[in-house]
Amino acid sequence: MFTSQGPSLRELAVQALSSVERGYDLLAPKFDRTPFRTPDRMLDAVEEALAQREGTFGSGLDLCCGTGAGLGMLRRLCRDRVTGVDVSAGMLAEAARAHPQGVDLERADALALPARLWNSYDLAVSFGAFGHFLPAERPALFGAVHRALRPGGVFAFPIGAPIPVTSPLWWAVAGFDSAMRVRNAVWRPPFVMYYRTFPFGPVRTDLRAAGFTVETVPLTPFGHRPDGTPHWRLLLARKPGV
Repeated sequence: MFTSQGPSLRELAVQALSSVERGYDLLAPKFDRTPFRTPDRMLDAVEEALAQREGTFGSGLDLCCGTGAGLGMLRRLCRDRVTGVDVSAGMLAEAARAHPQGVDLERADALALPARLWNSYDLAVSFGAFGHFLPAERPALFGAVHRALRPGGVFAFPIGAPIPVTSPLWWAVAGFDSAMRVRNAVWRPPFVMYYRTFPFGPVRTDLRAAGFTVETVPLTPFGHRPDGTPHWRLLLARKPGV
C-alpha cells in the first residue's frame, strides 16, 4: 500500500505522463515506499529456491535492478561479481545508496546490453520489470540475457499462475492495462507498463527460441491453487553448457 512517505497522487500522475526512463527517475527517491517494490517475501522465496536447487554461483546480474531490491540476494548467492543494470539513472542512484560496496551498477538498455557484459555471468535475475516490455520485444530481451550468460548460466525469475477471470484482481489488472493502452494511444512519450503481457506459455516459447532450456520449480511459501498448481513458480532458463 502507499504510505504518507510515498509519492503523492500528483507525483504519480506526472510519472504516468512521462517516458518510462523519466518516470522512474522522478519516482526513484520514493519508490521503495510504494507497492511496486518487489516484496521481501518474494525475494526470500526465490533465494531459498535457487540455493536449494543450484547452490552458489560465480557472478550475478540483476536485470532492470531498480533501487536494488534483488542485489542483496545476489550478493549472498554469488561468490564473485554482482552487477545491477537499469535504464533509469535515478533508480541506479538509489541502488548505489543501498549498496555502496560489492556491487557494480550499469546504466544500460536491457534490450541491448553492452558487449562488455557478454559472457560474464552465471546467474541473471529480474523482478517486476517484464511489464515494461511489449511481447514483440521479448526475443531481443531474452537474446540479450543469453549473450550475458556464460555457458551453463541460469536466467531465473518468478512467474505467477494465471488470474481467474472470476477474481476481482483480474478485472483490476485488465482495467489498468486498458487504461494504459488508451494513454499510450493519445499521449507521447509512451509509458509501457502492462500486467497481462507475460504469460507462461509464450514466454517459454520465446526463451526456447533464444537458445534456453526451460524448467520451473514451485515457490512453496506462496501455496497452491485449488487445482493443486502453485500460485507462483520460479522459472529457470538455462543456457546450454559447452
